[in-house]
Amino acid sequence: MVVRIVVVDRQPLFSRGLELLLPAVSEDRVQVVAVTDAADAAAGLARRHAPDLVLVDLGLGPPGGLRAAAAVLRAEPRTAVLAMVAGHTEEDDLLAEEALRVGVAGVLVKAQEPEALLAPLLAAADGWAVVPPRLLNRLASCAGRARRHDGPLAAAQRRLWALIAAGTSTQQIAARLHVSERTVKRLTAALLRRLGVANRTEAAALAGRAGVAE
Repeated sequence: MVVRIVVVDRQPLFSRGLELLLPAVSEDRVQVVAVTDAADAAAGLARRHAPDLVLVDLGLGPPGGLRAAAAVLRAEPRTAVLAMVAGHTEEDDLLAEEALRVGVAGVLVKAQEPEALLAPLLAAADGWAVVPPRLLNRLASCAGRARRHDGPLAAAQRRLWALIAAGTSTQQIAARLHVSERTVKRLTAALLRRLGVANRTEAAALAGRAGVAE
């Protein structure tokens, strides 16, 4: 299956590099269908091209990468959005955390070579959460403090966490647990609060660190 990507990045040469190199290193499995360096053009490109993935540089100029990512998610909620940061600074980590709260499917570090980006891009297209180890450790530390404060998770909460980590949909979880979808949403919200995370993507990213598996 061809993974179609829109790149929203402040550096045209970087976007052009991905446009040329990703098809070559992936044997044409990954193709860049559109690029822009304008944050306010991201949602329009997503609607026009209906890509599988949208890569959004969090360092974009006004209105900024976070707003661009949020606009894409509103315009094409079924499209996965990956945030890109320039490196591993404290500012980058804070931007990445905020992007995860907005609802992006993961975070990539731009310093990587195109070949190194291929695996996380394909994983994100398959529905996996993609988070750099440094950021994962940071999120795990925050979640760990929340769990120590509130006490250990109940067995039912750990099972729900494992299902979320496996990418199971709300409808599928409801069938597995023999409850309504409304109950699943309520239980998920409570679990996210206990873990100290903002969304299912963050919860899934932390599951491996915590040894939680379905």
